[in-house]
Amino acid sequence: MSLPNKLARLTIGFAAVATLTAGLYVGGAAAQDRLPDYAAIVAASDRTDADRQTDSRRDPLKLLIFTGAQPGMKVLDMGAGGGYSTELMARAVTPGGVVYGQNPADLPERAKARFEARLQTPAGKNIVSLARPFDDPLPADLRNLDLITFLFFYHDTTYLNVDRAEMDRKLFAALKPGGTLVIADHSARPGDGTSVGKTLHRIEESALRREIEATGFKLVAEGDFWRHPEDSRDFSIQPPPNKPVDEFVLKFQKPN
Repeated sequence: MSLPNKLARLTIGFAAVATLTAGLYVGGAAAQDRLPDYAAIVAASDRTDADRQTDSRRDPLKLLIFTGAQPGMKVLDMGAGGGYSTELMARAVTPGGVVYGQNPADLPERAKARFEARLQTPAGKNIVSLARPFDDPLPADLRNLDLITFLFFYHDTTYLNVDRAEMDRKLFAALKPGGTLVIADHSARPGDGTSVGKTLHRIEESALRREIEATGFKLVAEGDFWRHPEDSRDFSIQPPPNKPVDEFVLKFQKPN
């Protein structure tokens, strides 16, 4: 069995994610030296109180390690919302990197204001705003991205006016060979597929995976750090419930 196929069968914990990121995706000891201090990024004194409160439920350190983001990378953050994760990625790819934060033009005003405020801060100087549809998320000349993140927003595209197959094709085309796509979302029950995106704000993991792999992506890693098997998956996560929610994290790669 090839290495990517083996990795696709693994559920990778925190320590294993660090090893995988440093070795397989970054490319050896010399490249490993370029990895940022992710813990220092999360602990940065100029992060807002609101973002620190979000940290308590998002545990961003493990996600940053899983993505393997490093200085100089070109990153697209799909469904950036207010920019919480966009800013974290922007800090990770500094110096020399850039993060494109995509949001639809009709993003709610509150989230839009939060995102625009980030662009005025030192941490947001390498963030570029893209107000574009999900199925046409970036200019045609924006190519050879290193990484795309799509965090807790894919399920929304199941009930919005979005051609998901076209969206996934354009994400595939935008990545350089060997580039990675990291998707996280709220787990639906087996058999729910894409039917509960609007009602429960969830999506069945296997349904999402089928859509992404149909484009040509290969699953290379899974993160278990947001898993909650006790979640019954039969309630909406909006507004955020006061109980655990099972969330999956998948890393796909565009073949070389």
